[in-house]
Amino acid sequence: MSDVVVVDYGAGNTHSVRAALTHLGRTSVVSSDRAAVLNAENVVLPGVGSARSAMLHLKETGVAAALHERFANGGPILGICLGMQLALQSSEEDGGVEGLGLLKGHVKRLTSGRVPRLGWAMVEPWGETYYFAHSYASDSLDTVATSDGVSVAVKSGSFFGVQFHPEKSGPAGLNLLESCLSPA
Repeated sequence: MSDVVVVDYGAGNTHSVRAALTHLGRTSVVSSDRAAVLNAENVVLPGVGSARSAMLHLKETGVAAALHERFANGGPILGICLGMQLALQSSEEDGGVEGLGLLKGHVKRLTSGRVPRLGWAMVEPWGETYYFAHSYASDSLDTVATSDGVSVAVKSGSFFGVQFHPEKSGPAGLNLLESCLSPA
Protein backbone atom coordinates (compact mmCIF):
# COMPACT_ATOMS: atom_id res chain seq x y z
CA MET A 1 0.00 0.00 0.00
CA SER A 2 1.21 3.52 -0.80
CA ASP A 3 1.51 5.82 2.14
CA VAL A 4 0.16 8.79 0.13
CA VAL A 5 -2.85 8.93 -2.18
CA VAL A 6 -2.81 11.94 -4.49
CA VAL A 7 -6.44 12.54 -5.44
CA ASP A 8 -7.14 12.49 -9.16
CA TYR A 9 -9.93 14.83 -10.25
CA GLY A 10 -9.02 14.94 -13.92
CA ALA A 11 -6.61 17.87 -13.68
CA GLY A 12 -4.10 19.09 -11.17
CA ASN A 13 -0.40 18.99 -10.52
CA THR A 14 -0.21 15.29 -9.72
CA HIS A 15 3.11 14.73 -11.53
CA SER A 16 5.02 17.44 -9.64
CA VAL A 17 3.42 16.44 -6.31
CA ARG A 18 4.43 12.80 -6.85
CA ALA A 19 7.96 13.85 -7.84
CA ALA A 20 8.30 15.81 -4.58
CA LEU A 21 6.93 12.85 -2.59
CA THR A 22 9.40 10.50 -4.29
CA HIS A 23 12.21 12.93 -3.42
CA LEU A 24 11.08 12.62 0.22
CA GLY A 25 11.17 8.82 -0.01
CA ARG A 26 7.39 8.42 0.05
CA THR A 27 5.42 5.98 -2.07
CA SER A 28 2.37 7.45 -3.73
CA VAL A 29 -0.41 6.68 -6.18
CA VAL A 30 -2.77 8.92 -8.09
CA SER A 31 -6.32 7.71 -7.56
CA SER A 32 -9.98 8.67 -7.69
CA ASP A 33 -10.97 5.49 -5.87
CA ARG A 34 -13.13 6.04 -2.78
CA ALA A 35 -11.62 3.12 -0.85
CA ALA A 36 -8.06 4.27 -1.59
CA VAL A 37 -8.86 7.72 -0.20
CA LEU A 38 -10.44 6.25 2.93
CA ASN A 39 -7.64 3.77 3.63
CA ALA A 40 -4.54 5.80 2.80
CA GLU A 41 -2.10 6.83 5.47
CA ASN A 42 -2.05 10.35 3.96
CA VAL A 43 -4.15 12.07 1.29
CA VAL A 44 -3.13 15.02 -0.87
CA LEU A 45 -5.80 17.00 -2.71
CA PRO A 46 -3.64 18.74 -5.33
CA GLY A 47 -4.04 22.11 -7.04
CA VAL A 48 -4.44 23.49 -10.56
CA GLY A 49 -7.64 23.32 -12.59
CA SER A 50 -11.24 24.46 -12.55
CA ALA A 51 -13.21 24.41 -9.30
CA ARG A 52 -16.43 23.39 -11.07
CA SER A 53 -14.95 20.46 -13.00
CA ALA A 54 -12.92 19.32 -9.97
CA MET A 55 -15.99 19.27 -7.71
CA LEU A 56 -18.06 17.50 -10.37
CA HIS A 57 -15.42 14.78 -10.68
CA LEU A 58 -15.07 14.42 -6.89
CA LYS A 59 -18.83 13.99 -6.52
CA GLU A 60 -19.25 11.61 -9.47
CA THR A 61 -16.47 9.30 -8.26
CA GLY A 62 -17.61 9.28 -4.62
CA VAL A 63 -14.32 10.85 -3.52
CA ALA A 64 -16.14 13.93 -2.14
CA ALA A 65 -18.04 11.65 0.28
CA ALA A 66 -14.82 9.76 1.08
CA LEU A 67 -13.04 13.02 1.90
CA HIS A 68 -15.91 13.98 4.25
CA GLU A 69 -15.71 10.59 5.97
CA ARG A 70 -11.92 10.75 6.20
CA PHE A 71 -12.09 14.26 7.70
CA ALA A 72 -14.77 13.21 10.22
CA ASN A 73 -12.57 10.28 11.29
CA GLY A 74 -9.47 12.47 11.72
CA GLY A 75 -7.57 11.14 8.70
CA PRO A 76 -4.98 13.67 7.49
CA ILE A 77 -5.70 15.58 4.29
CA LEU A 78 -3.35 18.11 2.70
CA GLY A 79 -4.90 20.53 0.21
CA ILE A 80 -2.63 22.33 -2.26
CA CYS A 81 -3.80 25.49 -4.10
CA LEU A 82 -7.13 24.53 -5.72
CA GLY A 83 -7.19 21.52 -3.38
CA MET A 84 -7.20 23.88 -0.41
CA GLN A 85 -9.92 26.02 -1.98
CA LEU A 86 -12.14 23.00 -2.65
CA ALA A 87 -12.21 22.23 1.08
CA LEU A 88 -14.07 25.47 1.85
CA GLN A 89 -17.84 25.98 1.60
CA SER A 90 -17.90 27.76 -1.76
CA SER A 91 -15.89 29.52 -4.43
CA GLU A 92 -16.61 32.50 -6.69
CA GLU A 93 -14.70 30.71 -9.46
CA ASP A 94 -16.66 29.51 -12.52
CA GLY A 95 -19.66 31.68 -11.61
CA GLY A 96 -19.97 30.15 -8.13
CA VAL A 97 -19.27 26.61 -7.00
CA GLU A 98 -20.23 24.71 -3.86
CA GLY A 99 -17.12 23.31 -2.17
CA LEU A 100 -16.62 20.32 0.08
CA GLY A 101 -17.42 22.34 3.19
CA LEU A 102 -14.77 20.68 5.35
CA LEU A 103 -13.81 24.16 6.60
CA LYS A 104 -15.93 27.26 7.05
CA GLY A 105 -15.19 30.03 4.61
CA HIS A 106 -15.36 31.01 0.99
CA VAL A 107 -12.99 31.48 -1.92
CA LYS A 108 -12.99 34.94 -3.45
CA ARG A 109 -11.35 36.39 -6.54
CA LEU A 110 -8.35 38.57 -5.79
CA THR A 111 -9.15 42.19 -6.60
CA SER A 112 -5.96 44.01 -5.67
CA GLY A 113 -2.25 43.57 -6.21
CA ARG A 114 -1.02 41.23 -8.93
CA VAL A 115 -3.78 39.13 -10.46
CA PRO A 116 -2.97 36.42 -11.14
CA ARG A 117 -0.56 36.32 -8.23
CA LEU A 118 2.47 34.53 -9.69
CA GLY A 119 5.91 33.97 -8.24
CA TRP A 120 7.69 33.76 -4.93
CA ALA A 121 6.39 35.46 -1.80
CA MET A 122 7.05 35.42 1.94
CA VAL A 123 4.55 33.62 4.19
CA GLU A 124 3.96 35.00 7.67
CA PRO A 125 4.33 34.09 10.46
CA TRP A 126 6.52 31.25 9.09
CA GLY A 127 9.19 33.53 7.60
CA GLU A 128 9.63 31.26 4.55
CA THR A 129 9.23 32.00 0.85
CA TYR A 130 7.01 29.80 -1.34
CA TYR A 131 5.88 29.71 -4.97
CA PHE A 132 2.36 30.96 -5.81
CA ALA A 133 0.13 30.82 -8.89
CA HIS A 134 -3.45 31.90 -8.11
CA SER A 135 -6.23 34.37 -8.83
CA TYR A 136 -8.48 33.32 -5.92
CA ALA A 137 -7.89 33.17 -2.16
CA SER A 138 -9.67 31.86 0.91
CA ASP A 139 -11.66 34.03 3.28
CA SER A 140 -11.78 31.81 6.35
CA LEU A 141 -11.57 32.06 10.11
CA ASP A 142 -9.37 28.94 9.89
CA THR A 143 -6.52 30.96 8.34
CA VAL A 144 -3.16 30.24 9.99
CA ALA A 145 -0.78 32.09 7.63
CA THR A 146 -0.86 35.00 5.19
CA SER A 147 1.25 36.50 2.43
CA ASP A 148 0.95 40.14 1.39
CA GLY A 149 -2.28 40.30 3.41
CA VAL A 150 -3.81 37.29 1.59
CA SER A 151 -4.85 34.09 3.39
CA VAL A 152 -2.46 31.36 2.21
CA ALA A 153 -2.86 28.55 4.75
CA VAL A 154 -5.88 27.13 6.57
CA LYS A 155 -6.16 24.45 9.24
CA SER A 156 -9.09 22.77 10.91
CA GLY A 157 -9.12 19.31 12.44
CA SER A 158 -7.21 16.90 10.22
CA PHE A 159 -7.26 19.22 7.18
CA PHE A 160 -4.34 21.49 6.38
CA GLY A 161 -4.34 23.51 3.18
CA VAL A 162 -1.92 25.88 1.49
CA GLN A 163 -2.51 28.28 -1.37
CA PHE A 164 1.07 28.02 -2.59
CA HIS A 165 2.74 25.05 -4.27
CA PRO A 166 5.10 23.33 -1.79
CA GLU A 167 6.11 20.83 -4.49
CA LYS A 168 7.56 23.76 -6.49
CA SER A 169 8.96 25.72 -3.53
CA GLY A 170 12.40 24.17 -3.06
CA PRO A 171 13.68 23.16 0.39
CA ALA A 172 11.04 25.16 2.30
CA GLY A 173 8.28 23.40 0.37
CA LEU A 174 9.81 19.96 0.83
CA ASN A 175 10.17 20.62 4.57
CA LEU A 176 6.51 21.61 4.76
CA LEU A 177 5.43 18.49 2.84
CA GLU A 178 7.54 16.28 5.12
CA SER A 179 6.04 17.83 8.26
CA CYS A 180 2.50 17.34 6.87
CA LEU A 181 3.17 13.67 6.17
CA SER A 182 4.81 12.85 9.50
CA PRO A 183 2.80 11.47 12.41
CA ALA A 184 1.77 14.11 14.93
